[in-house]
Amino acid sequence: MQQAISTLSLRNLIRCALAMSMLLTPLSFSAQTQTAQSPPFHGLAHVAIRVNDVAASRDFYQKLGFQQFFAFEKDGVPTESFIKVNDRQFIELYPKEQGKPNGFLHLCYDGEDLNALHDFDVAQGLPPTAVRKAGAGNLLFTLRGPEDQNIEYTQYMPGSRHYEDRGKHLGPAGGPNSGPARIADSLFAVALGMKDVPAAKAYYLDKLRFTTVGHSNALLIPGSENQQVLIEPLTGPRSRIFLLVPDLKKAAAELKQRGIPAITSRHQITMKDPDGNLLVLTAKPLAN
Repeated sequence: MQQAISTLSLRNLIRCALAMSMLLTPLSFSAQTQTAQSPPFHGLAHVAIRVNDVAASRDFYQKLGFQQFFAFEKDGVPTESFIKVNDRQFIELYPKEQGKPNGFLHLCYDGEDLNALHDFDVAQGLPPTAVRKAGAGNLLFTLRGPEDQNIEYTQYMPGSRHYEDRGKHLGPAGGPNSGPARIADSLFAVALGMKDVPAAKAYYLDKLRFTTVGHSNALLIPGSENQQVLIEPLTGPRSRIFLLVPDLKKAAAELKQRGIPAITSRHQITMKDPDGNLLVLTAKPLAN
């Protein structure tokens, strides 16, 4: 009789342990999901803007030392111009469209493993498009952001236009190409205008796993070397692009010599492209 009671007690203990395990498993899975880290990015790949006159905008960027390394055309009219900042970063110019404002179109991130990034977004409950090969030969997928903004992800592939242009179209400092030296050598940050800044910031932190930079609205791109996006109040369609320079005083003198109007302050230089988009040169991080 005593042995039967002991066996029954053991069975009850096992049942309780199993029940507790089943109760705790969803909580454990939820905690793992909440702390999942994004696969790393190289950083910013390109910022796309719609402009009134592609040729005029291209000429402006060429005065800054950034060359067009190729363009898509239809019936002799450019449909997209690729302006090279460095081998991994670009500014894409799109022509005006009737009924659509000029200015910011989308931001694209440079992924190390696009399939891993795609799977991560799906695991976060997001609906990205399928990974595909884009017109220039790179892998690409897109995602609708917190206020229906287009978010692009790309992975540069051997044989693509971008990959095969490595070391070219970088001005005198990067090869035999003619033209002035680049006023800056990298994209550092891009501002994203949002109607609801706290909600948009929460999306990038909770869903995409960006991290905060100090107590500002600047967010660090996962795995990148201090490349950022700024979540700001929406004030219009114009872009605000930050470029990193090694010496701000030298950059100011060079802009003056090239006849490019700019406003110089202690920590940055601000100029406008032909459509009023702001380019900000900085020699230090935006926030600490």
